[in-house]
Amino acid sequence: MTELKGKKAIVTGGGRGLGKAVALALASAGVHVGVSGQNEANLKSTVEELRQYGVEASYAVFNIAEATTVNQGVETLAASLGGIDILINNAGVGQFGKILDMSAADFHKVFDINFFGVYHVARAAYPYLKSSGQGDVINVASTAGLKGGAGMSAYAASKAAVISLSQSMMAEWRKDDIRVVTLTPSTIATDMSIQGGLTDGNPEKVLQPEDFAQWVLDILKMNRRALIANGSIFSTNP
Repeated sequence: MTELKGKKAIVTGGGRGLGKAVALALASAGVHVGVSGQNEANLKSTVEELRQYGVEASYAVFNIAEATTVNQGVETLAASLGGIDILINNAGVGQFGKILDMSAADFHKVFDINFFGVYHVARAAYPYLKSSGQGDVINVASTAGLKGGAGMSAYAASKAAVISLSQSMMAEWRKDDIRVVTLTPSTIATDMSIQGGLTDGNPEKVLQPEDFAQWVLDILKMNRRALIANGSIFSTNP
């Protein structure tokens, strides 16, 4: 088992929902955590909760779709934490609709955040991950990226692109002792899925953010000789 205590992690979209749950789980394992997002109030609240675990915690406000602000934000978080060992590329957006009902601008927005956001943050974090000697990247995609469906064309396509990018990243960065993991969770009870009608009015029956967070911890704790290249998680409820 890999010891996580004392490592430094960045979690994008860490101010609420899935990202916050992962950040808190990391802090509970003794990991110093930096969170990013666009709502400063949410980020400040998360940092206060993280510090209750006795770890260093900081935040940076930036839009992952904008390369310049990403570079600045990641640099700020790396400086405050003293490096980066773990990157959780979690931030994303859910915008749903039929192909003929969604504009090209809508598609671009989804890809700018869900796909290019992962690309920008991973590139910015790479030098720190490499210098750590034991880097870990977890890119959060979705089962929607494995199989598209009606009304989710932009979202599913963006997550499929994340899966492909992440697999290439894994193949290229292994030589630098960076493990890159692609995770494809099914529906999780977050604000995005609930408001998007993906939980059928029963959010308690699908996966919870804490379930996913525990999974992330288990993967990170695996011996460094092991790599989960791709993984899916589903609710036991049909």
